[in-house]
Amino acid sequence: MQADTSEMKEAYQKSGLAPKKNGKVEKMPKDGKPAGAGGLSGFWKFAILFSFLVNIILVFVLIVLGMLIFQIKNNIASPLIGGLYNNFVLMDQAHIITTIQVHDFIQVNDTIPVVFDLPLKQDTAVILTQDTPIQNATIFLNGSPIAINIVLPKGTPLNINLDMTVPVSKTIPIALTVPVNLTVPVDIELAKTNLDEPFKNLAKLVEPYKLLLDGLPSSWGEIPGFIFKRR
Repeated sequence: MQADTSEMKEAYQKSGLAPKKNGKVEKMPKDGKPAGAGGLSGFWKFAILFSFLVNIILVFVLIVLGMLIFQIKNNIASPLIGGLYNNFVLMDQAHIITTIQVHDFIQVNDTIPVVFDLPLKQDTAVILTQDTPIQNATIFLNGSPIAINIVLPKGTPLNINLDMTVPVSKTIPIALTVPVNLTVPVDIELAKTNLDEPFKNLAKLVEPYKLLLDGLPSSWGEIPGFIFKRR
């Protein structure tokens, strides 16, 4: 610390600005510059030039960084975040549309009631299964009717004409193997499934970043408007 103070005093003495021991200041040289002023003038010129160069470099670096930031925003960040948000919204609004081919067999075990009237009209022969007596039968003998009791023996065929309606009421069991070949159209709206909430949550998660990027300038020409808009 003492060394720094002594160096400062020595520089002050050499500058010609320090008063002499008798309280007088040295006279100005003929060239109009105090003694030691040349060194200080050179230093300040160097300092100003160095500061100017540093400012130019900083401005150049800021311009390059700004161009890089605009490129990153326009070509990477905005397409990525915006694409994620838009696709999450579209996925929530999407439909699964397809067709399903069904090839299978169905086993059918059931009973079917059958009720109807069966008309019956035809000629047929009836065979007697036992001796059949006929009381007061009339036979014609020499053209004269004679009443008599007769017995038709077992096995006698009788020709008859049937003209009648037979009621039918029955339950029929059914056991079938039915082949099934179908083309089933399918249209599933994802917004009405359990995937609706995850897609909406993902869109809400990305939306703030999308809005932030949309509000940032995309070129140098948009910067003034962005600044005034913020104010």
